[in-house]
This record gives sequence, C-alpha cells and structure tokens, in this order.
Amino acid sequence: MNSAVLASSVWRREVVADRRAVAAIGVAATVACLALAAEARFYVPFTPVPYTLQTFFVLLAGAAMGPGLGAVALSSYLALGAVGVPIFTGAWLGATTGYLVGFVAAGWLIGTLTRRAEAPSMARLVVAMALGDAVLLLLGAAWLAFGLGLGVPKALALGVVPFLPGEAIKIAVAAAFCRSYRGRLTALFP
Repeated sequence: MNSAVLASSVWRREVVADRRAVAAIGVAATVACLALAAEARFYVPFTPVPYTLQTFFVLLAGAAMGPGLGAVALSSYLALGAVGVPIFTGAWLGATTGYLVGFVAAGWLIGTLTRRAEAPSMARLVVAMALGDAVLLLLGAAWLAFGLGLGVPKALALGVVPFLPGEAIKIAVAAAFCRSYRGRLTALFP
C-alpha cells in the first residue's frame, strides 16, 4: 500500500470517528462563515439588497454537507438571526428576508441534486448550484415584489439581474472546490 492511500485511510478514520461532532462543527462553521460573509458587504445605489459572499457559503453547504445537514446549518443561521443575534445584513423583515429563506431552500435543493450521484461531475455540480441559486434569487425577488410591494418587474430588476454575474463566479468557484475535495467532503458528511 502506498503512503498516500495509507495516509488517506488514517485521515478518514481519525476525522470521522464521531459523526455527531463532525456534524456540529460543520453546522457551526457554516453559521460562522455566513455571519462573517454578511459583514463583508457593499451596497450600490440602485438596489436595496447588498452584495455579499453569503450565497457562496450556501452553495458550499448544500453540496458539501448534503440536503439534511446543509439545511440544518442554514436554518440554524436563520434561527439565530431571527431571535436577535446580529448576524444578518439588515433586519429580519427587511429587503433580504426572501433571500434568507431562500438559503435553506437552495441548500436543500443543491444537496439533493448533488447527492444523487456518488461522484457528481463538474457539470452536475454547476447545474445543481445554478438551480439552487435560482431558487434563492427568485425567493428574494418574490419578497421584494410582494412583501415590500415593489412589483415583479422592479423586483427582478433590483433583486436578481444585478447579482447574476457575481453568482456565476461563485457557482464556478464553489463547484470547483466541491469537485476537488469530494472524497474528503463525503467522508466528513456522508
């Protein structure tokens, strides 16, 4: 047995010895990454929704942790923010509410679509992430349209279109990361 295979099998045994601990660490890390990504935000004058890296971590949570644990991690973030922990980019019932709800739906969808294949291809990861991201953006736009009363055309123009180029880059990077580390990720989060 070569040293790389031996090191890999030792690493897997050591890291996944207690699945509950690994799951708890994964959930906590996802919540922390989302909270930090919310702080790295910037606004542009034409949209009430800030640009952040949060959706990047939503993509990773779904693909890396799967539908169940990914949704738990994303729901935990929402629960903490809903009870008043200052981790959102704005108020719970503000311009970003639909996007926050979309985090959970997107994470679950991405996890479901990527876990259907034992070793998803890059194309499968990109498609799953694009579909999940579309759900997230459309839920955000729905809230802008109906929750804030902007109407559908204006909500799409302010809440979806400006974010598409950035989301495409996030999807490409997140898919490449998940594809590169798929073996380790599935060992950690089966």
